[in-house]
Amino acid sequence: MNAPTPRIAIIGAGPGGLTCARILQRQGIPVTVHDLDASRTSRNQGGTLDMHPGTGQHALRAAGLWDAFTALSRPEGEQMRLVSRDGRVLIDAVPAQDGRGKPEIDRGQLRDLLLDSLEPGTVRWGHQLTHAEPLGEGTHRLHFADGSTAEADLVVGADGAWSKVRRLVSDATPVYTGVTFVETGLDDADHRHPERAALTGNGTMMALDNNQGIIAQRNSGGHIRVYIGMRTDEDWYQRRNLDLNDNQAVREALLKEFTGWGDDLLGFITDTDTDTDTGYTNRPLHALPVPHTWPHTQGVTLLGDAAHLMSPFSGMGANLAMRDGADLAAALIEHPSTDDAITAYEDILFPRSSEAAEGAAEGINSAFAPDSATQALAHMTRDQ
Repeated sequence: MNAPTPRIAIIGAGPGGLTCARILQRQGIPVTVHDLDASRTSRNQGGTLDMHPGTGQHALRAAGLWDAFTALSRPEGEQMRLVSRDGRVLIDAVPAQDGRGKPEIDRGQLRDLLLDSLEPGTVRWGHQLTHAEPLGEGTHRLHFADGSTAEADLVVGADGAWSKVRRLVSDATPVYTGVTFVETGLDDADHRHPERAALTGNGTMMALDNNQGIIAQRNSGGHIRVYIGMRTDEDWYQRRNLDLNDNQAVREALLKEFTGWGDDLLGFITDTDTDTDTGYTNRPLHALPVPHTWPHTQGVTLLGDAAHLMSPFSGMGANLAMRDGADLAAALIEHPSTDDAITAYEDILFPRSSEAAEGAAEGINSAFAPDSATQALAHMTRDQ
């Protein structure tokens, strides 16, 4: 007599959770994804991602989406420029377009690609998990903010930095890294902001110096996403009595922070499209302790930021989440029980994520250090 098909609930419709769902469905395994967003279009999905061969690209191939990805991706987006604080281009790294690199794709495009690959009704929108109630033998009752409930034999926490599912297996909480990004952007940059577009190039422009940084990242559709980074207290704006909704006040405060930087770089602060919905968004960067592991827990596991939140200076966040999703799906397909699958998956997950998180911590500490300009130049020169 065949064992009953387990009820699999993935919490979070990010790249990792959607990758897992897609691969399971390709093998005829039913799965439901619950997401707190009201719809797929209710929230901007953020900037651009480079897909790495051993992680994100591997996951896309396993999901049968490689060709669709390549039609959307931007190989030219791999270009990386290092700029001094006075605006001089120090290194302009343009990788060979030989199909073996790490092509870029907008986060929104990647999410749409994954969503469109799923069976209709797979994602339950507007399902914000409040808590998961253990019922015994690995089964949980999921309670959502709208009052609805669902039961699952396997709960996959793909619900990001402030994961509710994580509480079932770990007491760990994200800690402030000491670095905050203020995000803004330039719309129709090549026409409205040609000087900033020229300095950015086709990929990413990075200027780092003395615990500060200005990073500009080319997205599709002529948009440039800008991150103004500072090593500072998490409440930096409160200590200045700064209203984050007052664009002019935020702009003036940032210009004071970056006194002495060149006009070409300060233009990424002064020229931003604050008259549109871009404005300025305060983004303190958090990370989970390293290593982050948990005891085997029947009926529950984690992937992506829920499992190993790290700074973006690893370049691995979404890539690892997608590889997590692919590996978890493969384990569920291969092993006869969900319990065996969880064990096999976590045996792979823990060492890989710990190594990546250590690298991310080193990366952000070197990027926002007193000698960050020297460190960045030495690092990029080695890679040439």
